[in-house]
Amino acid sequence: MVSDTKQPLISVIIPVYNIMEYLPRCVDSVCRQTYKELEILLVDDGSTDGTGALCDALAEKDERIRVFHKENGGSSSARNLGIAHAKGSFLGFVDSDDYIEPDMYERLLQALSEKDCLIAQVGRDELDEEGKKLPDVCTPPKETYVYSAAGFLRELLLHKGDCSFCTKLVCRSLFDGLRFPEGVLNEDFHLLVQMLGAAGGVVSLPGYGYHVFYRVGSNTRKADKEDFPQVYGDCVDNADMVYGMVKESCPELKKEALRFGIFQRLEYLLHIPVSRMELKNGQYRQCVSFLRRHFLGGMFSPYLTGKNKRNLLMLAIAPKMSRRLHRVLQLRKTGK
Repeated sequence: MVSDTKQPLISVIIPVYNIMEYLPRCVDSVCRQTYKELEILLVDDGSTDGTGALCDALAEKDERIRVFHKENGGSSSARNLGIAHAKGSFLGFVDSDDYIEPDMYERLLQALSEKDCLIAQVGRDELDEEGKKLPDVCTPPKETYVYSAAGFLRELLLHKGDCSFCTKLVCRSLFDGLRFPEGVLNEDFHLLVQMLGAAGGVVSLPGYGYHVFYRVGSNTRKADKEDFPQVYGDCVDNADMVYGMVKESCPELKKEALRFGIFQRLEYLLHIPVSRMELKNGQYRQCVSFLRRHFLGGMFSPYLTGKNKRNLLMLAIAPKMSRRLHRVLQLRKTGK
């Protein structure tokens, strides 16, 4: 798949918005890649703090950097613009507050060539604002492993797989006719599950190549615990999307897809402010209705934990009362 005589170009797309403090570290980690045949696309998504000028200054230091300025439209919009202008045969994505290991893209490209795959991924870790390592969201394999498309989808449905495009190198052809959905979160999951069939599978590498900086205040990392991030609702929508996809083309994963749908709704109901748990809230009403319709399937599911099933029992029967009781117990536990 990868020619031995000509090194293919990798396009690394970095959406940028008001991130002056961390952008130099991010860009430097990409510039220092051991694989040199790459271009770096900085897409300034309407920054207002001088980040746009910083992008231009960084481009003056490395001829591989190209900068695009656009009106604010969100990270998916910025990524899609980058895809439209990318010249590479393979695409990678890095978030502007994160950074990567020097050999990440060399390892990923080599894996694509050796395993004849169209998507390769490496492990990621998460660091808090003090630099301390957080528990793994997804544990990388101990040795290189090639998943079939159905096998990787199953990992995603069981919350064992990594849906992030930032940890991956993807053949450009897989983006033909596909783009990141704009105006929503959990967009990586949405696009990846649509892409898996054409990809045929995913090669997963051991070790950590991507470092997520857990910065309070980013899209899914809110400082205000009373806030209700959009991502919970978007995850419910994606659960419905993938459930329909599984029923049509991968029915052997229906139990896993049902587990995924229940789990995402439990997360929604465990985080939505009690004040929004009203019948006029259509998505809240739909989540409760779904849990009640699939109550028995969830209680007998081999893929839900005992804790999941306790939450299912309480939230399906009396969601608002359960949340209020949970709040009281938490206050007692913390002594507040």
